[in-house]
Amino acid sequence: MLDTSIFPRSRVTIVGVLNLTPDSFSDGGRWLQGTAAQADVDGVIREARRLEMAGAHVLDVGGESTRPGATDVSAHEEIGRVCPVIEALGKATRLPISIDTRKAAVARAALAAGATVVNDVSGGIFDPELLSVAASRDATVILGHLRGVPATMQDDPHFHDVLGEVAEELATRIECAERAGVRSERIVVDPGIGFGKRLEDNLTLLARAGELAARLDRPLLVGPSRKSFLGRLTGDPADARDTATVAACAVAVFAGAHALRVHDVAGGVRAAAVGAALRRAAGSRT
Repeated sequence: MLDTSIFPRSRVTIVGVLNLTPDSFSDGGRWLQGTAAQADVDGVIREARRLEMAGAHVLDVGGESTRPGATDVSAHEEIGRVCPVIEALGKATRLPISIDTRKAAVARAALAAGATVVNDVSGGIFDPELLSVAASRDATVILGHLRGVPATMQDDPHFHDVLGEVAEELATRIECAERAGVRSERIVVDPGIGFGKRLEDNLTLLARAGELAARLDRPLLVGPSRKSFLGRLTGDPADARDTATVAACAVAVFAGAHALRVHDVAGGVRAAAVGAALRRAAGSRT
């Protein structure tokens, strides 16, 4: 019952990132053009097709950066960035489209434009109405773990027991989503790698992904792609962290993660293959 058509536990689901933002930490501004910062729709479609050919199962479209220190974008501006692209992608690709947003108004517009997944890094805390909006369209919801807001989340993060606390707080978000009408089998959880976490917190959540998934009994998505904790480990800048990302993703899948959100889809596919093979060899049942 807990397998969804988009995030089945029978595979490692690869979510390819399409950032339509001027300030994302890794690829900000790549798909925007002009002073109005509107998306280069043709360029995004070409990239989406490339990600599909590389093995992506889902395309995650975002119009507001959630990197540490990021400032909020109005719902109007966010809708203007993402909805024309989502409509075009619906005609150009058969892949499910996810809208990466914390705002109910953006989720509503994106779902009307053709998205079928809502990916909220705040798990419905930032705008609780988002969960009801998702439920009204029977959308799949990815509930992320985040304390605070992106602008300040890395100022002084602290956990006594990161696995236990993240599990407890995500369990609360699951309850809120279900009360809002989101079907249980439509819920995916994300521990929020890099979102208000210290280096050691991120490593624990990746290395013990299966424990977290088992506690919550939901498909678990992780998104370590190119994040700063990898830079701290390797010394690499954001645009040179794909190798470290592949390593982190392989470990997470071996540990029990069910889905990966990545910029480098080809690398994610390979990481998933290695991690899943090792998990089978170890006899894991997660």
